[in-house]
Amino acid sequence: MGDKQTGLDDTLLEKSSLYQRYLTERDEILRHKWLESEKEGHDIGFERALVDWVLNHRSKWRKKNPH
Repeated sequence: MGDKQTGLDDTLLEKSSLYQRYLTERDEILRHKWLESEKEGHDIGFERALVDWVLNHRSKWRKKNPH
């Protein structure tokens, strides 16, 4: 039964709008990380990209993506 329940949980999670929003935001953070790393000529790391994106871009992004 554990495998069936896990599969059901995974399916519900994948369809969850909150989870989809998380994935979309994560993609934006990774894109920001790549762009900023290219500018600096080295990998700035996920944590730095995350903090920078949240502080400087998240609210504007959310206004454009009001899911």
